[in-house]
Amino acid sequence: MYALILPLGILNFLLVLFQILGGLKVIKVSFKVHKIMGILLGIFALIHGAIAVFFV
Repeated sequence: MYALILPLGILNFLLVLFQILGGLKVIKVSFKVHKIMGILLGIFALIHGAIAVFFV
């Protein structure tokens, strides 16, 4: 499980970057895609945090 912390952290960083750039209209995405990516970000951040807390 410990090996998942770094890849999930990188994935979360990329999702946050996507959300910021989409929100600032630097990249053009529909609201539906922006909403789905936000939900995915929340799920992956929760998994990332839970692994870090319970397994480290």
